[in-house]
Amino acid sequence: MKKIAVVLAGNGVFDGAEIHEATLTLLAIAKSGAAYQCFAPDINQAHVVNHITGEEMPEIRNVMVEAARIARGNIKSLTEYNAAEYDAIVFPGGFGAAKNLCTFAFDGTDLTVTPEAEKAIKDTVAAGKPIGALCIAPVLVTKVLGDVKVTIGEDEGTFKAIEQIGGTHVKTTHGEIVVDERYKVVTTPCYMLDASIVQIAEGAENVVKQIMKML
Repeated sequence: MKKIAVVLAGNGVFDGAEIHEATLTLLAIAKSGAAYQCFAPDINQAHVVNHITGEEMPEIRNVMVEAARIARGNIKSLTEYNAAEYDAIVFPGGFGAAKNLCTFAFDGTDLTVTPEAEKAIKDTVAAGKPIGALCIAPVLVTKVLGDVKVTIGEDEGTFKAIEQIGGTHVKTTHGEIVVDERYKVVTTPCYMLDASIVQIAEGAENVVKQIMKML
């Protein structure tokens, strides 16, 4: 059975992993006949956001502890990820990908990527294995790899930022994927577009189907 690592950036669209994207990625992996293992960095979130009001809350939460809610407790620190033990790795989106896995939400094109996320991406590429990235997550993949072809949909500000940090952006709509054959990177826009949960499922499924074809 193929085994795919899924990197979660917390729990909740505004300060963590986007829950629909994360859950539907796990479902797509299971439906494809593969197994999954969730990972998250064992670090504090950049901040905590009230998902009703959108306001920041005076709390400190741990990314891995929050992500464990989605993983039903079965989660490992991203420092434990070993590319040799997995067939692919997938990064769902949500603001956590741009706040906790990298600093794009705060620093724009001057972003830095958290060391464990950077290492996971580099090790996966070095092992010749596929990487999936949904929604905003292609930004951190681009920062690590440089000249890689990705999509975040149609948001001009974001795709221009991707091009500024060295990537090639392809405009897409709901469910569409872009494949970079050299790096084996598969991306789809998901909630970077005004999407329904059905369209999110389609995007996640298409990313996973393409990854399975590449294995």
